[in-house]
Amino acid sequence: MPLALHLGTADLTRCRFAISPLCQTHEALRMLRRPSRHGYHRGWLRRVRRTVAGLDLSPLWLFVPPPGGYTPDFLGAPPQEPYPSFDDELARMRATDPALAHAEMARSLACRPGLAESAQGRAALDDPAATVRRLADLTERAWHALLARDWPRHRAVLEADIAHRSRAVADGGLDALLTGLHPAVEWADDILTLRGYGDVPDAQRPDGRGVLLMPSVFVWPDVVSGFARPWQPTVIYPARGMGRVHTALVPRPPQALARLLGQQRAAVLVGLTTPSSTTELAGRHGLAPSTVSAHLSVLREAGLLVSRRQGHCVLYGRTALGDALADGDVTPEAR
Repeated sequence: MPLALHLGTADLTRCRFAISPLCQTHEALRMLRRPSRHGYHRGWLRRVRRTVAGLDLSPLWLFVPPPGGYTPDFLGAPPQEPYPSFDDELARMRATDPALAHAEMARSLACRPGLAESAQGRAALDDPAATVRRLADLTERAWHALLARDWPRHRAVLEADIAHRSRAVADGGLDALLTGLHPAVEWADDILTLRGYGDVPDAQRPDGRGVLLMPSVFVWPDVVSGFARPWQPTVIYPARGMGRVHTALVPRPPQALARLLGQQRAAVLVGLTTPSSTTELAGRHGLAPSTVSAHLSVLREAGLLVSRRQGHCVLYGRTALGDALADGDVTPEAR
């Protein structure tokens, strides 16, 4: 039976996006438990294999059940603000009410017969406050080992996804947004349906607090929903461009676009499948940074790119017109 979220008017007016580095960390950990389902990230999996082997994550694995099981929501609780830092989210995780942690951990352990009665399960439930601290410490280690170095690139992909879907709302309204999240998500008659779920009798129903939408690099091929109270109803879906985060392949620009812009400039535009810095683009295309910088300036002046500062670097991403040209939806001859 699919999970059906009945969205009233108040829910729709409070529909929002967020990016959660804490949630992404736990999605990455879940992916490590089932790598065969995540072909998009084989390069990343190979790169982190040795790192993972050096981490003792067994207390965390206790609460990462097989697909269909329940993972405690406090491990990656829906953020209260759109763009929280990892440190702020980790502090919130450390402050989890022990009674809530006990309830969620017990529910997670119950997904696998006998686990709650095992020595590890009993130890975790006997002192939930200590277990929360231990899981937070391990999550922090996992973040720094697996994701922190790549986070600017991941965040850029997630922000680009939100920007794309915000344009979809502007062009086609909420219907365009909700029908385009994922093939397993349906929107009709004020009901957001997530196929692939079993019967969830205690599923949380939206009650005017809205629905939180969170793009993810690691959740593919699934779409998941957090449904345990007291958290806001949440839908985590695969971000556009997530399959290119860890690949160095550079698409070849269409011949017509190369004739219009020049081979190098067209390659830079087409190669911007995810927001990137001048240095990243120079390495990707084998060009001098000054050459890439000149190409980026021209493309931005033409309205094909936008730039924004993130930390100490500037990231460039395509506009809607840049996407259309790179994807061949607009032919150069027609402009």
